[in-house]
Amino acid sequence: MTIAKSQEDLPTLTQTLSMSGLEFMQKMLNGEISAPPISGVLNFHAHTVEVGRMVFRGIPQFPHTNPMGSVHGGWYGTVLDSCMACAVMSMLPKGAVYTTLEYKINITRAIPEGMEVEAIGTIQHMGRTTGVSNGEIRGIEDGKLYATGSTTCLIMTPP
Repeated sequence: MTIAKSQEDLPTLTQTLSMSGLEFMQKMLNGEISAPPISGVLNFHAHTVEVGRMVFRGIPQFPHTNPMGSVHGGWYGTVLDSCMACAVMSMLPKGAVYTTLEYKINITRAIPEGMEVEAIGTIQHMGRTTGVSNGEIRGIEDGKLYATGSTTCLIMTPP
């Protein structure tokens, strides 16, 4: 997977609209389209893309901790927002895009710094104007649940 270093590395809206959401996500996973820079900053990456399901893997590190030394809630939120919204993206037809309207997370336990986790987003509802999905973060080695989330995304078809 290639991570965008500048705006020029990201696909244009025209390029994005020319593909289904699943095609777009598969091209990102295969390195044909650059991943967004946030994934490099927060050390997570796409791992699996399926219709209605998206899996990211990541390892929170010291720069992702809060003043108490534990992984910041924003890391959980960003990774969950990404996997849940990309599950919606995987369902979009050509000519459509999405944006997150709202999301909620529940942190169930602290992720140890340096531990690899998997964030799984699964579609719950896909309509013409909204998509809803759920997500969870689990430890890869221990299988423990570290956080859950839900999101609602607005689906748009630009002129």
